[in-house]
Amino acid sequence: MVFAPDTEVALRSVVDLINSAANGREELASQADLDAFLAAEGFSGSRTRNAAELDSVRALRNRLAELWTADEDAAVDTVNRLLREANALPQLVKHDSWDWHLHATAPEAPLADRMSTEAAMALADVIRSKEMDRLRTCEAEDCNAAVLDLTRNRSKRYCDTGNCANRAHVAAYRARQAAAN
Repeated sequence: MVFAPDTEVALRSVVDLINSAANGREELASQADLDAFLAAEGFSGSRTRNAAELDSVRALRNRLAELWTADEDAAVDTVNRLLREANALPQLVKHDSWDWHLHATAPEAPLADRMSTEAAMALADVIRSKEMDRLRTCEAEDCNAAVLDLTRNRSKRYCDTGNCANRAHVAAYRARQAAAN
């Protein structure tokens, strides 16, 4: 484990949020899409279930996508801005199946504020640990999805959105076969 369990979960949620718009897709096109995303990611708390909420989550996605490829100084500026905008006040909480972990917003705070704060808190751990190089972009030529490398040897190169790794390995195999003939 590289980070605390709740940090890793939050980072994976950030990747999933960013990748909901990777490669020209739009997986948050409707309120139902957002509902399904939040259920899959285990987000709890109040919801307005309106167009403004969906728009705010999409706007957050764009900010996080920019942060994902930013240098450390720019990432720090964005993380601090996200925490300020949400009036974050870290506190220990226990809910659902989770033991004690950090939340920095109240459950009744707007959804985008809760999501941005959770992302910012996780990314603060990444920055403090000097692990920004674990935030990557897929190395497949036709893919721009975010990659979170939590491997021990820092070897993850491809995203989890499709079959990028498989396609790259097949192409490399075919190239080796062609060169051998």
